[in-house]
Formats: sequence, C-alpha cells, structure tokens
Amino acid sequence: MLSAEGKLSSPRHRWPVFAALTRFWTEDKGLSIFSAFLLIVVFVIPPLLEPGSGRRLAGDVAHALLLVSGVLALGEGKLARRVLLPVALTTLAIDLGSWFLPVPEPWVQGSALLSVLLFLIVVLRHTLREGKVTLHRIQGAVAAYLLLGVLWAYAYALVAQFHPAAFSGPISTADVPRAFFYFSFVTLATVGYGEVLPVHPVARSLAMLEAVTGTLYLAILIARLVSLGVASDLESQ
Repeated sequence: MLSAEGKLSSPRHRWPVFAALTRFWTEDKGLSIFSAFLLIVVFVIPPLLEPGSGRRLAGDVAHALLLVSGVLALGEGKLARRVLLPVALTTLAIDLGSWFLPVPEPWVQGSALLSVLLFLIVVLRHTLREGKVTLHRIQGAVAAYLLLGVLWAYAYALVAQFHPAAFSGPISTADVPRAFFYFSFVTLATVGYGEVLPVHPVARSLAMLEAVTGTLYLAILIARLVSLGVASDLESQ
C-alpha cells in the first residue's frame, strides 16, 4: 500500500515472521539481497551440484515464506488478496506436498513456474513504483531480468515434460529446470549460440516470445527508470 509520500508502507500482520519478511520486501535493500540470492541460485549453485541432486525441504520452506510475504507486501488490494495469494498458496501446497505425496512432475514444474511469475510481479511492483531511483531499485530491475530467464527455463522444462524431443542438442531433460537455464538466458539476451535448438512448435514459440520480451524489457525498463528519475528531480527542486 502507498503512504501519503508515495512510498510503500509496510502492512501489519499478526505473525512476526511475516511482518519481518514483509518489511524486507517494502525496503529497497531487500531488492539488493534478493538480487544477490538470485545470482547465487542461477550462476553459482548449478555448477557445484551434480545433476539430479535432491531438493531441500528447508529451502522449500524458506521459498514459501518469502513468496507469501512478497504477495502480502503488495498490499490489501483485490489483485493481491483474491488472485495472487490463492495462487501462491496453491503452488506452495503442490511444491511442499510433493515431499510426502506422489505428485506428478508436470504439476511440480507448473507450480514452480507460477511461483517464479509471482516473484516477478512482486519485484517489478516494488522496483518500478513511484519515488527516487536508488541503487537498490536498479538491482531490483536486475533481479526481475534474472527472474525472466528463470521463468522461461521452467516453461521449457514443462514443455520437455510433455514432449521429451522438443529440444535438440546437449541438454538433459532429466535435470530440469536447471538444464534449461543456459538455453533460456542466451535466448533472453538474444545471443543464440545454436548448440541447443527448439524443435517442437511450442518450444519455438516460447523461444521467440522470450527473445522479444528480453529486448522490450530493457527498452521499457530504461524509459521507466529515466521518467522516475526526472520526476524525482523535479519534485526535489
């Protein structure tokens, strides 16, 4: 929710854990911490863990707390309360339930994709709000860009679950979605080295959409940050 000065105020919650995590999202430094966390998850952890390494329950619980608190930090509007929060709780129920029940793998991948999409909404909401453009908010914009790459990686992994031959080249569908991080980011950056190729029509459509999104994101982001910076300078004069 917005205060009189146009800044996001921190909603009050009954549970101290969620109150603290909500403050994490409503403060600019939280975006910096989240950006560093994403850099580790995307670029550092994959080379260090063997393919097929098991998931960690503690990590999933931390992910659940962070996601729910992020949605709650969006405020008490209809979108957050009636749409985003139920979606977040459903995706987390599938993710955590897979530890104890035989949940189909496409459900797990689909719930993870929705979780990343919710994180993207939360980060963009706090990064592009009205107010002074700070270094922390620029780092939030970087985090949103990384989330775009992760989002499409999960989308490719979901396609591979239904069509194992949807991609050609040195890529292992047994190590999803991590195996698609590389392909996703080179597509997002429109580098396209060409050793991994989308073959199935759905995979090709997703790759084209990601390339367009990566280009438009940078253009729209720069325009938005510049307009926020100009508005902030005018208000301070």
